[in-house]
Amino acid sequence: MDVLPIGAIAALIGLATGMVLGLAARLGEFCTLGAIESAVYGDDQRRLRMWGIVLGSAIFLTFLLGGAGLIDIEATLYHSVTWNPAASVLGGVTFGYGMALAGNCGFGALARFGGGDLRSMVVVVVIAIFGFITLNGPLANLRQLVFSQQVSAGPQGFAHLVENQLGMPRLAFATLVAAAFTAWGLSYAPLRHSPRRIGWAAAVGAAIALALWGTTALHEQSFGAVPVEGHSFTAPLGRTLLWLMTSSAGGLGFGVGSVAGVLAGAFIGSSIKGLFRWEACEDPRELGRQVTGAALMGIGGVVALGCSVGQGVTAFATLAYSAPFTLAAIYLGAVIGLRRLIHGFQPD
Repeated sequence: MDVLPIGAIAALIGLATGMVLGLAARLGEFCTLGAIESAVYGDDQRRLRMWGIVLGSAIFLTFLLGGAGLIDIEATLYHSVTWNPAASVLGGVTFGYGMALAGNCGFGALARFGGGDLRSMVVVVVIAIFGFITLNGPLANLRQLVFSQQVSAGPQGFAHLVENQLGMPRLAFATLVAAAFTAWGLSYAPLRHSPRRIGWAAAVGAAIALALWGTTALHEQSFGAVPVEGHSFTAPLGRTLLWLMTSSAGGLGFGVGSVAGVLAGAFIGSSIKGLFRWEACEDPRELGRQVTGAALMGIGGVVALGCSVGQGVTAFATLAYSAPFTLAAIYLGAVIGLRRLIHGFQPD
């Protein structure tokens, strides 16, 4: 901190852990929409069951470090803001439907952009714009009116609830939940026969926990100036875009580093596999569908306080109330969107 500004250190934490996510996307095939699509329509649950490993490792490591006083779970956005069930469900469904239309979530679009897909660059930019329109722009007042966000009176998480009501230590409860997710993932034989996927899934969970650890340390050192946060790819895309243009939107910080890290990791991963190539959209209708989906993701992700990674992994790592409901809503929205797309291509 005597050499670098604290925001730059936060960005480096985001960069390092984000690179792991980018590498996992390209080398381990970690992708939200891809997991749903292959499970529902491809009769292949390997990518979906990877989520069991991701969540198991993320939850266990987060609460292990939290029990050691290295992660301030209560200081995260998911616990410091009172959970709004309507925002989780409606925002999640909107995000999931948009994800199906766009063909990727914000994280997936970054990973594909890192592999040379210029269509995904458009998706990233539109998510960023509509995320900030909803967060601080013309839709902000309406969002606050319909989905009010209030400072919570206490932690908004299942582990804390169980500890308060039943006296069961948070780490013990989190370990049971983590073990259940891991067992669910490994109970699928094809995944057990894919150590590469298992390894990258565990790496994603570790990267999520390490991001929370690093920002907690900076939060304490900066007396609260740096928030405790993990990876999410809706509002941080907008902050990154504004920072690149104006050096504003909170300045250089974890979110900017996270976005850059995913891009860098995806570029390295696609280069290792020899898959980096420039791609562009040749169908105006396809581009219009992707832009519409990206706009819905920007709106839905801000309303739900997170995307498929922000709520689905980072918030889940803290066992926040919002996480399972938002993730289920994203899954539902994606399935509806995929069915709509497939039906649209069927002959009359």
